Amino acid sequence: MRTLVDIPDSQIRELAELCEQVNRPRAALIRDAIADYLARHRRHAEQDAFGLWGPGVPDGVAYQEKARNEW
Repeated sequence: MRTLVDIPDSQIRELAELCEQVNRPRAALIRDAIADYLARHRRHAEQDAFGLWGPGVPDGVAYQEKARNEW
């Protein structure tokens, strides 16, 4: 799919220099940059979780066993 995007001249010049350095087409570098940006900003399901299932919390079964052993 084609998309029209306005890019400042200064960035186009830098991109052209990079294309020459890495010997790749401009479109390929732009696709790679978008893929990288999306990967870094992708929301993961565990980020939306909370409580026992939130990030950084040990496995639920291990947590339950530890809590029961305290009784």
